[in-house]
Amino acid sequence: MTDRNSFQSYFGVSRETIARLETYEALLKKWNSAINLVSPRTISDIWSRHFLDSAQIFSLLPENAKSWADIGSGGGFPGMVVAILAAEKRPDLFVTLVESDRRKAAFLMTAAREMSLKLQVVSDRIEAISPLNADVLSARALAPLADLLAFAERHLAATGVCLFPKGARWREELAEAQKTWSFMMESHKSRTDSEAVILKIEGIERV
Repeated sequence: MTDRNSFQSYFGVSRETIARLETYEALLKKWNSAINLVSPRTISDIWSRHFLDSAQIFSLLPENAKSWADIGSGGGFPGMVVAILAAEKRPDLFVTLVESDRRKAAFLMTAAREMSLKLQVVSDRIEAISPLNADVLSARALAPLADLLAFAERHLAATGVCLFPKGARWREELAEAQKTWSFMMESHKSRTDSEAVILKIEGIERV
């Protein structure tokens, strides 16, 4: 289990960032019983299962990126954690969270306000909103890779990168996606799951 102190030393964040994460943790626990933001099985292990898991994605942020869009944000993973870390480490990064469920979007807006974060929450379907032209696009536990690449075709900037965490069956998803898409890909081992990876994808084109 990853607690506050080990998270702080691992990522070298300030006490202000830890305080924001503690506020976020309290809000997640307060709202979760009503709108199921995270699995009840993981609510006692938020720092490892959700905060660390999301923070490791932020560590792959390209230096020249100015905008990050997280689609299907749900309870805010990884997008809210990205915004919390960016407030300290990359204050020039503009973060957008896309979540079609109005109750979850309301939670995200409340959490951003409580933590004094400057970010945008868009409560609409990913397919319906105007192209975001994001430098970075992320999604966690949202859809198979082939479907995520279709979203990326619409919302990723021409020179942008996708950062998609994937579980043990990621190779199967990759093989299926390669039937309809051409792209460059790097896989980075997850720090929270020995069978999982983060896929860094760019140069996306339909086959």
